[in-house]
Amino acid sequence: METRFKKKSQIIDIAITTVALVLSLGTTLYGISHFGLAEAWQELVLNLFYIACLVMMAMYFFKRIDSLRFNYWSSVCVGITVLLRDILFPPPLNNYPIHLFCLTLSVILLLMLTFFYSRKDWKSYTKANLWMLFIIDMVIAGLYNYVIYISPINEYTNYLLAEIWIRPTIIYGLVACFVSGKEDQV
Repeated sequence: METRFKKKSQIIDIAITTVALVLSLGTTLYGISHFGLAEAWQELVLNLFYIACLVMMAMYFFKRIDSLRFNYWSSVCVGITVLLRDILFPPPLNNYPIHLFCLTLSVILLLMLTFFYSRKDWKSYTKANLWMLFIIDMVIAGLYNYVIYISPINEYTNYLLAEIWIRPTIIYGLVACFVSGKEDQV
């Protein structure tokens, strides 16, 4: 099979993303089976969008989907997860200022994703714009991680700590694909 990327660094970016996603999604699916569907059905819905992103990354890597469709549908899937996880059904945080800051960052991330997939000229979107998506999601995940880590530990703690980092990993992989695809088109 012919792959889209030829450089080792590009292939390593995609491989790291894939391995991290498979481990994270495995942990999340284990948590769903352990805690029950009634308790963790929201994670199952989010996992469907995460798995869709992973499948699209594989299709893009093996040249089964073009850049326009990949950019559009992966941005939509990530945008839906931001909307569901962080805006409509945010996790309860004990620290209200951090909760408000995370909500604000989530709205900014959703607006950036909306701006990104609504653009007609993909080549005009810079690497800095793309990496800002990743940085903002890393800050959100880091703040969630901090609040969960300082909260009293219970049976959900390890599960939540693994689940928080799925979306930043996906965004890292998507941004790596966007940047690599853009470099290949130039």
